Amino acid sequence: MGREAITLRTPVTTGAGIIARVATRIRDGKRNPEKKFKGVRKGGRPLREDALKLREQILRVATDLFLEQGYGSTSVESVAARAGVSKRTFYDRFEDKAALFAAVVHGIIEAIRPPASVPLLAGANLPEILRRLAGLILKAALSPQAIALHRLVTGESNRFPELASAVENDGGQAEAISLIAGLLQRELPKIKLSPENQLFAAQQFIYMLVAVPQRRATGFGSPMTAAELEAWAANAVTLFLGGLKGLRE
Repeated sequence: MGREAITLRTPVTTGAGIIARVATRIRDGKRNPEKKFKGVRKGGRPLREDALKLREQILRVATDLFLEQGYGSTSVESVAARAGVSKRTFYDRFEDKAALFAAVVHGIIEAIRPPASVPLLAGANLPEILRRLAGLILKAALSPQAIALHRLVTGESNRFPELASAVENDGGQAEAISLIAGLLQRELPKIKLSPENQLFAAQQFIYMLVAVPQRRATGFGSPMTAAELEAWAANAVTLFLGGLKGLRE
């Protein structure tokens, strides 16, 4: 086996001492190949991999606390305590609670996105493409974490305007609007929608598709069944495509 890089924990003052200690470590490594010698940075700072794990741990804890207790009832102290880190460790990674919440929002949005292997635009024609895309959007918007986040932002954004900003600034909805607008430009050249109307139509499609199912999922009525959601998506696409004719230049 090759020699493993090591970092000595105690000072050695002579060249002979260094050689002897390194030789001992190499022999130990040969006798016990499964034994690992981990490097430690000066001052006890964690290595990059450990630092990333700490950040992920804080984010997991913060996500649970925000969604369970709300934004106002979750403190930096409670997040640090449950994550098993000091406040100094917390502030090394996040500027404040608002920055932590923005990171949580980003994590939730990334988690509910379709996998990279799933094509967003697929189908033989525009209605088929939009029905399939509508299903993907509804699946993301009605996921448990998305509904919990929606409840949190709706309930507390009056007191904490930064909550709505964090969701708006993450860009997930803007990406969807841009995607649909580009699809309309490509698939409906005869209608000749202006760029402004393409974006307007895409935005209305998302609102029309998501608003009622999301409202019912948050307790205003009973959640829609899978069959109801499929029919809802199909009807929304039909209504949307019919309404586009009124936006012609």
